[in-house]
Amino acid sequence: MTDELWAVEPEPVGAPEAAALLREFHADVATRRRLSREGTRASGSELERELAELSTDDLEPPDGVFLVGRCEGDAAGCAGVRLLGARTAELIAVFVRPLWRRSGGGLHLLAAADRAAVDLGAERIVVQARADLVEAQGLYVKHGYGEVRPATAESDAWYGKDLP
Repeated sequence: MTDELWAVEPEPVGAPEAAALLREFHADVATRRRLSREGTRASGSELERELAELSTDDLEPPDGVFLVGRCEGDAAGCAGVRLLGARTAELIAVFVRPLWRRSGGGLHLLAAADRAAVDLGAERIVVQARADLVEAQGLYVKHGYGEVRPATAESDAWYGKDLP
């Protein structure tokens, strides 16, 4: 698969494919977190509880956007952008389904997220990353992000960059 096969467009976060991607993202992150901390997988009920507590209101206009990446027409990845302040956006929920990983989707999602953040009026974009999400950290650095001072104690690292 080549990256020319990727298209990324905004979609309502509640649309079926968007919601499914967001669910898979959270399941993947919860499983990694649980495995790295306790050596076990998150149960279905734990995941359901976390998903029920998740608010996605900030991923809808006018303060945010949810992006769905498609590879050869199939919903293959997602990313969310939300405003943290008047000039700073936060990138969240960057996810590529396993079948499409290493096909250029992550870079397409990040480029679309940059454009979306600029469209929201942001001059800077930041993203938090846990230590166990090494692939994500590498992707951010490859896309021009640098490590910045943490905004919260919840994450191991924050990355950011100025937008054009």
